[in-house]
This record gives sequence, C-alpha cells and structure tokens, in this order.
Amino acid sequence: MAAACAIAGLLVVAVALVLLVKAHPLLARVPISQVLLSDVWRPSGGQFGLRPFIWGTAWVTGLAVALAAPPGLLAAVYLAEYASPTVRAVTKSALDVMAGLPSVTYGMWGLLVVVPFVGSVAIPFLAKHCGGLPAHSGRYAAGYCVLSGGLVLATMLCPTIISVSHEVLQTVSAHCREASLALGATRLETVRSVVVRTALPGLLAAIALAVARALGETIAVLLVVGNVPSVPRSVVDPAYPLPALIANNYGEVMSVPLYESALMLAALVLLGLALLFAVSARIVLLCTTRRVAG
Repeated sequence: MAAACAIAGLLVVAVALVLLVKAHPLLARVPISQVLLSDVWRPSGGQFGLRPFIWGTAWVTGLAVALAAPPGLLAAVYLAEYASPTVRAVTKSALDVMAGLPSVTYGMWGLLVVVPFVGSVAIPFLAKHCGGLPAHSGRYAAGYCVLSGGLVLATMLCPTIISVSHEVLQTVSAHCREASLALGATRLETVRSVVVRTALPGLLAAIALAVARALGETIAVLLVVGNVPSVPRSVVDPAYPLPALIANNYGEVMSVPLYESALMLAALVLLGLALLFAVSARIVLLCTTRRVAG
C-alpha cells in the first residue's frame, strides 16, 4: 500500500516537472503573475494571459457541481432508503449506462438540445425576470455560454454523484437505523440525523470526485460554452475553460513562438487547481470525520 501511494505521488510530481520544464521558455520571459492575471490572449503578439481561462474553468465547474450535487445526493438517499429493489436495480442500470457514455455524446446532445433551449428559453426568461441582477447580464443570446456548459456537465456528473453516494449510504450499519427507530425517531429523522450524518465524509468525497472530473472535462464543455477568451460576468456569458483551450489550440503550437509553453503552463495551472482542490477536500474530509466521530 505504501509503495502504491509512493508511486502515485511520484507520477504526479513527474507530470508536474515535465509541464514545468515545457512552460519554462514562457516563464523565463514573462513573470508568472503577469500570465495568470492578464486578460489578454493574443498569441500572435506574444501575449498569453490565462486569467479568462482560469475563471472560465471556475464558472463552469462551480455551476455544474451546484446543479448536480443537490439532486444527486437526494436521489442517492431515495435509492438507499426508500426505493423498492426493482426501482433501485433499474435506476442503477440506467446510471451505469449514463456514466459510460462518451463525453462527446453529451457534447452533441448539449449542442443540439441544451444550447437552443438556453438561447431561446432560459436567457429570455432570465432577462425578463432577473434582468436587474448583475448575475444575468444578457450580453450574449446565442446559448453558447456558462449556463449551457454547466447544464451539460451537471448531467454528466449526476450519475457519478448518485452511484458513489448510494454506495456510501449502503455502508451505514442497519443497527444504527434500527436503534434510531427503536428510540422513537421517524424514518425521515433517522435518515437525516443518523444515516446522512454517519455517511457525511463519504458524501463529501463523492462531490470531490465529481469536481475532479468536472475540472478536466474537455469535449462536452468545449462544444457548448462559446470558447470566447474573456472573463465571464454571468452565467449567460461565454467562457473558455482551460481544458478546452489546450484541446483547441495544441495543433497550432508550431506556428507561434512560445505557444507550446503557454499551453503547457495552462496544463500546469489546471493540474495545480486539481491538486489544490484535492488537498482542500482531504482536509475537509478529515475535519468532518473527526467531528462526526466525536
């Protein structure tokens, strides 16, 4: 076990070092702070500001997790505590199929269904009812925006959240449920105060796994978010996440000096974001586990 952990850690370090070496030509000419804080992405002029792409990643990932986590956790609780064996079996089979679909399938569904829906229904609705809110600026109405990316990505994340959360809830001992019911608690009180509380660290881990997948998702998001290199100001603005930037532009690296270094730096930033979230999630899990155990 220790050897496996050491190998995994060394692989992460090796990947980070390779990306750092590849990104060094750009970092040797431009301060890292300027690259990370600049809004200007103009490779032909030697300007490689990554701030719009970092914020695009944060917007799409945050919205997707916010949309997927609540219904995913509620569905997992229903399957574990209330659903009949038949409903549970059919639902789990459907979730397995959804989890196994290629991301390009979700991307095409988003392109053909979600984008037109957002452009013709969701954005006009938000403009009419939430037009005064800064969260809905309405600068773009084509449907290629953060909201479309969040909806598609949330659909992709739901099977993962539901399946993992359901397995976590199933690990809660039946004796805990029986003891709570024997003390006079209702079924809802038992689920809320005993089952969910006991399984809370695992449920947080399920959400962390979903975030990790969302950070690296490429094709499905690339097809629907608009890919405009500007910082989104609302959910109806286009975005350009880091994975989409790398996938879209790597074929052009030979034509512009430092282009490859800029994309390798983008990959390094993405790796850093994933590691930062993983470490933060681990700390939260440890604190939550101790609090629940105490």
